[in-house]
Amino acid sequence: MLRENVADLMSFIVVAREGSFTRAAAQIGVSQSALSHSMRGLEERLGIRLLTRTTRKVTPTPEGERVLKRIAPRLAEIEEELAVLIDMKDRPAGTFRITATDYAADTVIWPKLAPVLKNYPDLKVEIVSEYGLTDIVGQKFDAGVRLGEQVDDGMIAVRVGPDFRMLVVGAPSYFQGRERPVVPQDLTDHVCINLRLPTHGGLYAWEFEKDERELRVRVDGQLTFNAIGPVVNAALAGYGLGYAPESLVERHIEEGRLVPVLEDWSPPFPGYYLYYPHRRQSSPAFAVIVDALRHVG
Repeated sequence: MLRENVADLMSFIVVAREGSFTRAAAQIGVSQSALSHSMRGLEERLGIRLLTRTTRKVTPTPEGERVLKRIAPRLAEIEEELAVLIDMKDRPAGTFRITATDYAADTVIWPKLAPVLKNYPDLKVEIVSEYGLTDIVGQKFDAGVRLGEQVDDGMIAVRVGPDFRMLVVGAPSYFQGRERPVVPQDLTDHVCINLRLPTHGGLYAWEFEKDERELRVRVDGQLTFNAIGPVVNAALAGYGLGYAPESLVERHIEEGRLVPVLEDWSPPFPGYYLYYPHRRQSSPAFAVIVDALRHVG
């Protein structure tokens, strides 16, 4: 009953406010006879008289006044909300959820999005830091950010960061009385700070490459973390050797607080990529995020 009455109720509101079938018909864009027929049909379905008709004027009955007072504002709210939805499809709005590692969030996502978000107050971004390869569809993420080698072939991938190196570093105090490692295998004789990654089935094996020779070394030590920031802090405090992105430690190296080793075994890693399913529908918000994060150069 509601479906067939909504359009006629909206027409009734125009008739009652105009006080004329002629003016109302012109405003709605239908003939006067068609509008009059619709009003009679509405009254018959409801079983009440909504309009009093004279040769000069059309006025609402008490029941019609109730419709104007109680129903008309609600229909107006619906129209306004629909107008907002139509407007939103042409401007970035809504919530965009991204899963990323803490390092990617700190060094790639936030620096690029921070200046852009000020221009789009209706666009909300939720960044969830985690190392596991999250099911972005099942967990209702719009996209993920991971290293290129970790992105599934079934995803669309957009490069968002440059290649980068991982470096083995230690504080000068750690190296007092210790020989520095020359080859990756020497790390087994050193105290190292471990990183636990779900994507690697437990403790992360440090990766090295030289002259097309690749090595993975499982290290041991007193401390294990599940985020890269504490690894750097522990290395700075002299608790052992840490394995961290170069950008996180280069300032400490320049200022003498950390010493890099095995640099000739530290080639660049593939950079970070934003990835999302092929069936992901585009939107103004999605376009803003991708354009802001896209790596140039």
